[in-house]
Amino acid sequence: MLEHCAHARFVWNLAVEQHAHWRRWRTAAPSFAEQCRQLTEARRENVWLGAGNADVQQQALGDFARAKSARFTSGFGEPTWRKKYRHEGFRVIGTDRVPEYEVDGRPKLNAKTGRQVMGRSVVVQKLNKRWAQVKVPGCGWVRFRRTRAELPDAKTFRVTFRNNQWHIAFAVIPEPIEAPGAGEVIGIDRGVRITAALSDGRKLNCPQLTVKERAKIRKHQRRAARAPKASETKTAEYAKVARLKAREANRRKDWCEKISTTLARTYDLVRFEKLNIKNMTRTAKGTQGEPGKNVAQKAGLNRAILAQGWGLLRQRTEHKAPGRVEDVPAAYTSLRCSACGWIDKNSRKSQAEFVCSFCGFTCNADTNASINVAAGQGGIPRPRRSAGAGGVTTATGRSNAREPQPAWVGILLF
Repeated sequence: MLEHCAHARFVWNLAVEQHAHWRRWRTAAPSFAEQCRQLTEARRENVWLGAGNADVQQQALGDFARAKSARFTSGFGEPTWRKKYRHEGFRVIGTDRVPEYEVDGRPKLNAKTGRQVMGRSVVVQKLNKRWAQVKVPGCGWVRFRRTRAELPDAKTFRVTFRNNQWHIAFAVIPEPIEAPGAGEVIGIDRGVRITAALSDGRKLNCPQLTVKERAKIRKHQRRAARAPKASETKTAEYAKVARLKAREANRRKDWCEKISTTLARTYDLVRFEKLNIKNMTRTAKGTQGEPGKNVAQKAGLNRAILAQGWGLLRQRTEHKAPGRVEDVPAAYTSLRCSACGWIDKNSRKSQAEFVCSFCGFTCNADTNASINVAAGQGGIPRPRRSAGAGGVTTATGRSNAREPQPAWVGILLF
């Protein structure tokens, strides 16, 4: 399988080099069919490339063609080089020919010949409750750990090698989870101290590394820093650090999968606080001419934000409950009282305490924000100020308080 990874990476990099050459001279790049023909000629001339599996190498060209066509819509831009030890993986298409059917169950027929269309399917066999095996070309049967009750019915799968672990992913689009029909709406406020605060009062925290595991990371990093450059000791110590960090990432992914499934099964509508995570985790080091301030502190905050899995939780919930996930603007959700609607930054006493300066309502600050998110009260425009409302406006500054919104006027009459 490592040979398959090397062949797929080699073919991908050849396609990247060829694409860059054609862009430099502003001529039409060869199509996927032409690249497959060139690959056949290269396999005849190169013994090492010819010893590999042709299907794996052609699938690498197919992946490159799809990445090139989606460079403007995927968000990743132009396809770039794949490096050894970092981009290890290959894709395999199914070998069994099985009939294809329409959505309503009717056989899928060819428009020209009228015969039923035959597709490809991956060969998967169940071994026991936890294990199954899949046929990989050139490798035979390979066991993998099952994460779902049913066997995957896929036409292709991808094998990757990362942090000394092999992973297999089948190209299957799962069915969306149906809404419970109770009409319940949940609001989720995301933070660093509390990963997800729900409007029903629950607080969910993403699992992190333990104290002992963090101590091990620091120990291995110190040993790697003191080891000679390009030595086996330095490589081994960094590999141990990578395994511990991969363990943390696996815990975060598992937590996001479980929580997103629970949200999709329990609530009809899930509302998230809209956050621009990319801008929030932007580096503060600045430029050489204008260096940034508090760079180390900002880097630590960025690591803490990325360790919470905010984006993955939102993404997986949308995948499992399509059309039932909404984003609420984050403006004023933490400063607005969920009981009366009064907006004042002085009401937020601390990270966890919220005391309304108008009605005296007391609540956890994250829970109060999540209730506002559940009600869809976010991004409120700045209303006009009234004399004496929300404190005294001094001659040198303006009041920090804001009038209640029209939806809450009936509660605030006095």
